[in-house]
Amino acid sequence: MTMKKIISIFAISALVLTGCNKLLDIPQHGAQGFEGYYSTDAEAETAINAAYLQLRGNSTNVFMGKNLQSDDVWAGGGGRNDNADLEQLNEFSFNTDQSYIQGMFEGYYGVIYKCNVVLGHCTLDTPTMKRVCAEARVIRAMQYFDLITLWGNPPLVDHELDPSEYSMPNGSTEDLWNLVNTDLKTAIESGYLPEKSNVNDKQWKVTKQFAQALYGKALLWQEDYAGAAAQLNAVIDSKLYDLYPVYEDIYLYSNKMSCESLFESIRITNPSNAFENFDFTHLFLHWRTERFSMTDEMNTRFVTMQTGYGFLSPRKALYEAFVAEEGKAGYRLNSTLKTLDQFADMGMKLTASLIGEGTFQWKRRVEASGVDPSSYSFSMEDDFIWMRYAEVLLLAAEANLKAGNASKAAECLNAVRTRAQLPAKASVTMDDIKTEKRLELCYDMCRYQDLLRWGDAEKYLANQGENYPELQPNGNVVYKPLYDGDKSKYGWKKGKNELLPYPGLEIRLNSNIKQNPGW
Repeated sequence: MTMKKIISIFAISALVLTGCNKLLDIPQHGAQGFEGYYSTDAEAETAINAAYLQLRGNSTNVFMGKNLQSDDVWAGGGGRNDNADLEQLNEFSFNTDQSYIQGMFEGYYGVIYKCNVVLGHCTLDTPTMKRVCAEARVIRAMQYFDLITLWGNPPLVDHELDPSEYSMPNGSTEDLWNLVNTDLKTAIESGYLPEKSNVNDKQWKVTKQFAQALYGKALLWQEDYAGAAAQLNAVIDSKLYDLYPVYEDIYLYSNKMSCESLFESIRITNPSNAFENFDFTHLFLHWRTERFSMTDEMNTRFVTMQTGYGFLSPRKALYEAFVAEEGKAGYRLNSTLKTLDQFADMGMKLTASLIGEGTFQWKRRVEASGVDPSSYSFSMEDDFIWMRYAEVLLLAAEANLKAGNASKAAECLNAVRTRAQLPAKASVTMDDIKTEKRLELCYDMCRYQDLLRWGDAEKYLANQGENYPELQPNGNVVYKPLYDGDKSKYGWKKGKNELLPYPGLEIRLNSNIKQNPGW
């Protein structure tokens, strides 16, 4: 075959292949490309709603991950090894492949990605697009607040990554805080974040006041006390939020988006698909009703088709902290925790042992009215509250005290104490604020980060994991030792637990991330 013929054959083949490619290059009917999708206000709304939806989906990992590392709860459950992952968190016996820590880390960046999509694509000069971009900045800052305070120097991802950027290195803590500050300041000053019309307005989206509260919290962690006080005082001075008068009902299904809620992830009942609200948080929290004999009234009120798991059991130390401040008859204590005897008086009597010290959480109780039985109780109808006004007041008390405004600090603290039916304090100390935050915000995902920031973690957490309590039906508690008393295997350790480990999977996939000290 001559060279001319060979060239001719290749030329004809190329033309045929080109023609085939053109025939196959047909736009898909009914589908719109990613790049051109966010061209209308309605499409911008779908983009920001995706961020809200993933944020709600992350709530169980965040709730368990933060609360279980505090000194307020035991891992709990029906017995030892009921959930080893939760026990590891509570006892600081975990390694870099801990599932909840990995879930938290991945979840934060999943929300950040969706916020970056909004900021990168919703760029038209319309009020809706400006609003959703402001919302995305606040939600992104919310994720980075936790990433910084828990991991220290995670990768800084402020845009949609090109494949060549997937292996991002650690960011600097200073640059990360600057991103948080810039995002929040830009969103607040944009004029596009919604605000409630009055104290009882039910606003579910990110508001200007939530952004100010988050900014104040971030500045407090950065020790900019005057700046923090200014932001938090602005929320208080707006008069758009207030403390809900009945403390024990703050988290009930019937009390969605109350006057006290700064920001919550909403759940809307869908009779045709109960599993849209699939969730595990309420099942983890609900006491283990299978271990109780209950009156018909209590069965109707609390028992659904799926029993609770009895995790996050209150520690005796938390109960004693309440008693020391309020007495055993304290209004807030009895709205937050119930003793075994109180349960028996209500018609719920323990019939089999479980992990605990004889007290049960009550503030975040799960009543049958908030659970869809058609989902076998795996769907929760209650909203998930991320921040409430009481936290704003206590953050403001600390910021104002540190900024030199002692009278404002006392005013903020005493507002919380008044609702708790406690006498006002003429003056306020940091110890007062620490006590009030522990009692008011227990189970509210605040305690562990506070202990880290205040330098109190070693004091309260060093022996966590030394033993666990088994509560007997007669009320006796038997403490059972763990880890053969080897302190190297449990407890919070200085030089290691100041920061969480980067998940082992992330390190294996991204060699540019440097692991935190001690891990």
